[in-house]
Amino acid sequence: MTSSNDPIIRFKNVVKRYPGAPTPALDVAEFTINRGEFFSILGPSGSGKTTALRLIAGFEQADGGQIFVGDQDVTDVPPYRRDINTVFQSYALFPHMSLRDNVTYPLRMAGVDKGSIRKRVDEALEMVAMEKMADRFPHQVSGGQRQRVALARAFVGRPKVLLLDEPLSALDLNLRQQMQHVLVDLQRKIGITFVYVTHDQGEALSMSNRVAIVSGGKIQQLDTPNAIYYEPNSRFVAQFIGKSNLVQAHVAGAASADVDPVATVCGERFALPAAKQSGPINLAVRFESLAVTKPDEPAPHQVRLMGKVSDVLFLGHTCEVKVKCQDQEFIAFAPARRDAILSHGQDVCVSFNPNDCAVFND
Repeated sequence: MTSSNDPIIRFKNVVKRYPGAPTPALDVAEFTINRGEFFSILGPSGSGKTTALRLIAGFEQADGGQIFVGDQDVTDVPPYRRDINTVFQSYALFPHMSLRDNVTYPLRMAGVDKGSIRKRVDEALEMVAMEKMADRFPHQVSGGQRQRVALARAFVGRPKVLLLDEPLSALDLNLRQQMQHVLVDLQRKIGITFVYVTHDQGEALSMSNRVAIVSGGKIQQLDTPNAIYYEPNSRFVAQFIGKSNLVQAHVAGAASADVDPVATVCGERFALPAAKQSGPINLAVRFESLAVTKPDEPAPHQVRLMGKVSDVLFLGHTCEVKVKCQDQEFIAFAPARRDAILSHGQDVCVSFNPNDCAVFND
């Protein structure tokens, strides 16, 4: 389902402090999550992302500001009256109940009539492909299957918002990747707003309509995955999302309206239209934006720097190649091959396109 621009969650001047902490755990002037959106809150440990989720759920109370669900101010409303459900990392299934009874439980507690319960539970189990195992108990199925049932239990009551608190972190890599597809497909089918909290950038970028990057209790950038990846607004975001080299450069001519600014890196000069001021700058250049070639081979990009290989890490599907160019080091991704082509001490050329660089003046 495509999200709308109709806000379903809104924070207004929200502050949350914990006793003894020198700074707020969360300090957000304003941000919104839209109806029908798959929205991720991404950040390192201690960044404030889980605090944001707990404030939305009502498990924590804000020390200042307001939280809205739709048009309702829910700042002081208890969790059970917010029409919001949460899927936890630990699944939290009742071990003495069958999978079907686990999914049935919230509807029974809400007083839904028996005829409707059976139909809605069957539909929910079918959506997560667990209808054939409905009579088993949690200990009789895998972690990924338990997570599917936890999802079905959370959305069977048709809440306005579904919160997911790092729900895949306990699964192995293959199961996490499978469940990412399940979550995206499920959210599109049922159309409920998903708010997904994670420290895993791959999960956030691959599943979300928009992502909020949180650090130090503040939102550092809120945008689409594509914009955050290719247009980071700070050094922190550039280095936190993906893998980037932070390259020292110097710019001249940024004040001129007639010609493009010229940057210098390791003695190589090139036009850098993105530069807004002269002087020392930093360029964020992603590993995949660098090409490593032999000195006598044509370089695919405009900026060419000569250097020596200082390290090669074999990662299976690719290699990370570290190259020393004068006083700076660059790391690039290179195709992995059975016969090693790049080796320590080898002379190489590192090249990149200036348009692939993010420019930071700090």
